[in-house]
Amino acid sequence: MVRQAFRKFLPLFEQVLLERSAAETVTKGGIMPPEKSQEKVLQAIVVTVGSGSKGKGGEIQPVTMKVGDKVLLPDYGGTKVVIDDKDYFLFRDGDILEKYVD
Repeated sequence: MVRQAFRKFLPLFEQVLLERSAAETVTKGGIMPPEKSQEKVLQAIVVTVGSGSKGKGGEIQPVTMKVGDKVLLPDYGGTKVVIDDKDYFLFRDGDILEKYVD
């Protein structure tokens, strides 16, 4: 059901659609910190990617991320997109700080 929504939404060029990871509401020690002290979640999972950007010679340079990659985001930036009442974020491929390697 959710996958069909992404077939209708395809980012252009070097854009990457991300789903932010959920904030931890309980620490490993079992403590529940108040919402104000919970930090903004900067980790996300790649949901879908664009086709890439044109290089100087006109060739397409593919996006370096692929669906399912876990990434680290900058503190600010991106564009919020709501699909099926769920929040997602669009970032340029070059704005993503890091890709986690398993």
